[in-house]
Amino acid sequence: MVADLHLHTNFSDGTYTPEELVSHGKRHGLSAMSLTDHDTVEGCARMAVACQGENIEFIPGTELTAEFNGTELHLLGYIVDLDNEKFLTEVARFQGVRQERIREMVARLNKLNIPLSADAVFAIANCRSPGRPHVARALVQAGFCGSLDEAFERFLKMHRPAWVPKFKMSALDAIQLIQQAGGVAVMAHPGLNRSDEMIPGMVAGGLDGIECFHSKHSTSTAQHYLEMADTYHLLVTGGSDCHGMNKGKPLIGSIKLPYQHVERLKERAAARRARSATLSSTAGTRD
Repeated sequence: MVADLHLHTNFSDGTYTPEELVSHGKRHGLSAMSLTDHDTVEGCARMAVACQGENIEFIPGTELTAEFNGTELHLLGYIVDLDNEKFLTEVARFQGVRQERIREMVARLNKLNIPLSADAVFAIANCRSPGRPHVARALVQAGFCGSLDEAFERFLKMHRPAWVPKFKMSALDAIQLIQQAGGVAVMAHPGLNRSDEMIPGMVAGGLDGIECFHSKHSTSTAQHYLEMADTYHLLVTGGSDCHGMNKGKPLIGSIKLPYQHVERLKERAAARRARSATLSSTAGTRD
């Protein structure tokens, strides 16, 4: 039994619908899948139904953009309570910031005499959590660029003329947000962030795990983070980070995480919720 715990759909910056993604997961023999769209859990309900239809276990998740000591990193939140009011309120705020970022990018493009509209980008995104790939697709669709790569190289990469800095919450606040919603907080693709020096501080802040297996982690990189996970007593996760066709080819199937790691993830979430229920019950008896 194997899993892919890092997947995106068109509810953020992927190109597959939840149903299409699950179909690909079935073809690759996945036993469990997690949807980790950026700053949203909107697609989780449909993903859960699709997984049930294919007899695949669904692990609800999300991916939050955060910052630790001035460095951007991403935190994966697994098995969060999808009805948690505080979590949903904060995620809605992140989505509003994302939408404003799109408007700022479009305004910068307009100053470059590129008459793109924010509404055109939002129409392509068709979700509450738009990002730069949607701006790139709008530029290509309108004929201003010949490819997504060209759009990023000319306009959207960091320090290019239409690039706008991304809002980043404190990584420690992100960990707390995930955990108060009953979830498990995992650092995504640490090998891409070159973030080893951050891990001790993140562990002190309550980090639950690290994504050792990733489509851009070499075998030696994965082994390095497995050793770090052992050193700091962290859970191990892994996923392809598939965005459908947004990155040239679908990555689903490139990472097959042994199911034992899914079991440990679920055990951590169950223990966290049991402690929370006990604390609530104790507080109630004191009132």
